[in-house]
Amino acid sequence: MIKNYENIGFNELQIHQIRYGLQDGLDVSIYAKKEFNDNQMREIRYGLKDGLDVSKYTNPKFMVDQMREIRYGLKDGLNVSIYAKPEFNDGQMREIRWGLEDKLDVSNYAKPEFDENQMEQIRLGWYWKNK
Repeated sequence: MIKNYENIGFNELQIHQIRYGLQDGLDVSIYAKKEFNDNQMREIRYGLKDGLDVSKYTNPKFMVDQMREIRYGLKDGLNVSIYAKPEFNDGQMREIRWGLEDKLDVSNYAKPEFDENQMEQIRLGWYWKNK
């Protein structure tokens, strides 16, 4: 079945991710697309392997680190729709995810205009104030 993908323009690293997915019995058609690099394919494959709703991050606008933060949130059962947006970088996503894990109201800092350091200061201030 890998032969269906070998001659349509994927590089060797992308082919590896497709092969691994096929070996795991995954629906590789979800990520076997030229717009995803091999690292993005890997993150989607990991999510499929974990039975996650990868549609939340199967978007070529997300860099691999952003995809990872969304996948971590999905694994933890968090409402990732708060931060699964291309306008947040991976550091901002992580700060929002950590706030959600701590059951904080992240709406006060889950804004693209705050950088990850500002988000951290707000998150930690609330955490210690409410502990």
